[in-house]
Amino acid sequence: MGRILIVDDTLFMRTLLKNILFSGNHDIVGEAENGEDAIQKYQSLQPDLVTMDIVMPKKNGIEALKEIMTINPGAKVVMCTAVGQEQMVKLAIKTGAKGYIVKPFQAPKVLEEINNVLKS
Repeated sequence: MGRILIVDDTLFMRTLLKNILFSGNHDIVGEAENGEDAIQKYQSLQPDLVTMDIVMPKKNGIEALKEIMTINPGAKVVMCTAVGQEQMVKLAIKTGAKGYIVKPFQAPKVLEEINNVLKS
C-alpha cells in the first residue's frame, strides 16, 4: 500500500486511476491537473509515488518530472502515456521515471507496475 499523488489533466482519467488504485488498497493523498500543480502538491504531500500524465497544460509531465527529481532524486514517478508516445516514455525514463503505464488503463497491469515500483 502506498500514498499516491495522481496527476492528469482530465478528471475522467484521474477518477479511473483512483478507482483502480483504491481497489489495490492504495491511499490517494492528492490529485493535480497540470505539471505546476503536481510540483506544488509533491512538495506539500510528499507521496510515496506519483502517477504522471505526459501531455498536460502549463507544464507537461516531462518538465514536472525534471523538477520533482531535482527536489527528490529518489522520487518514484510512473508515467501515464497513450499508445504511440514511445519517444516521450524513453525520455521520461532517462529523466528519472521508474516506470510507465499505457492508456487505456487495464487494472491488473496498472497495479502490477505501481506495486513493482513501490517495492523498488
